[in-house]
Amino acid sequence: MKEKNVIVTGGAGFIGSNLVRNLINKNNVIVIDDLSTGRLENIRNFIETNKIEFIQGSITDFNLLKKVLKDIDYVFHEAAIPSVPRSIRDPITTSNVNINGTLNVLLAAKKCGVKKVIFASSSSVYGDIPTLPKQEKMISNPLSPYAIGKLTGEYFCNIFTKIYNLPTIALRYFNVYGPRQDPNSEYAAVIPKFITKILDGIPPVIYGDGHQTRDFTFIDDVISANVLAVESDSTGVFNIANADRISINELALKIMRLCNKNLQIKYEKSRPGDIKHSLADIAKAKEKLKFSPNFNLDYGLKETIQWFQEKR
Repeated sequence: MKEKNVIVTGGAGFIGSNLVRNLINKNNVIVIDDLSTGRLENIRNFIETNKIEFIQGSITDFNLLKKVLKDIDYVFHEAAIPSVPRSIRDPITTSNVNINGTLNVLLAAKKCGVKKVIFASSSSVYGDIPTLPKQEKMISNPLSPYAIGKLTGEYFCNIFTKIYNLPTIALRYFNVYGPRQDPNSEYAAVIPKFITKILDGIPPVIYGDGHQTRDFTFIDDVISANVLAVESDSTGVFNIANADRISINELALKIMRLCNKNLQIKYEKSRPGDIKHSLADIAKAKEKLKFSPNFNLDYGLKETIQWFQEKR
């Protein structure tokens, strides 16, 4: 993809800013972010060097979206309130952004003649269905307002494709991690939290018994999936993952080994909305999008740990 006019909603966030980093080399990029969870430092250099146009605003502002989506080829819709625990504590705000905001993006894209919208969905839509690996055709069982919002976004994407002829793809991300992920938020993902604590000599905290498993996906594979999704003629829902799983106990021990630390893991009670096991079937993405993960967990963790070490 090159010489296209693209918008990245949530472009100051972890995934969004990495996507921007990839797109600016060959495309004209506009970032929309209200900085409620995104960080300006993720894109400050791009702004100062005029590599992007930055608009501080919310996807809940439909009039803003109608204005900025004019003459746009593609929209990468990454903006969201990304936390399961936060969605449980504040379901109204989460739903307003994640559901109504997504509807705004799709409606504005239709009105402005956008060629395709790529929607960042989540493996959380599967909930705690025991069958592994997770396949896109499975019935969903969301366990949190966050997961409901992502599933609703998928439904809206499907409707806009079938009824309004707006091509859309929803990418169900499985536990994305990598450099530039924020470890300081109360709702931060487990890998950056583990890495920063362990590097500081602080025991990592695991919620539950640690036997729960996750399919972790390195950020570079997620970026690749987004570009492939735009370039594909396909529409619909696709799992994006490494297609391998590890327990949270094993993850903590692996990170300690890579950091040359030996610490005692701390355990706290499980959190509402957390699922027990996660593993993706990515056969559909391989076939339709030509997606294949290039980075295993060991490589991704080493790259991520090195980045956090250099930032200290």
